[in-house]
Amino acid sequence: MAEGWARHLKSDVIEAYSAGIRPIGVSSRTIKVMAEAGVDTSGHTSKGVDELVGINFDYVVTVCDNARQQCPVFGGQTKHVHKSFDDPYFATGSEEEIMAVFRRVRDQIKAFVEKLPEILTNSK
Repeated sequence: MAEGWARHLKSDVIEAYSAGIRPIGVSSRTIKVMAEAGVDTSGHTSKGVDELVGINFDYVVTVCDNARQQCPVFGGQTKHVHKSFDDPYFATGSEEEIMAVFRRVRDQIKAFVEKLPEILTNSK
């Protein structure tokens, strides 16, 4: 979701990549709730963070506590920014309740990405 929002809202100032500690594929629910918000993530793929090691990043942004703890160290002057969100993949209940969690997290991540350039500037 974060990559989708960054590309949709801030592609002029953020070059976004996303990867997981244990990639499990892009959830069809994620694709659905992002499409509801006008963001096409249907072409996104699930990558492992190991695929990005060796690339020099200005910032690495983690969005769940597990990733924060297990994220490999990226070289150079890479700065780390963390913001924790619930992982909607683990939501339980009826389909309606699960989709409500996906929508809530989608909207929280959107708000975070909208402020991300300022957050990154202040983390220098």
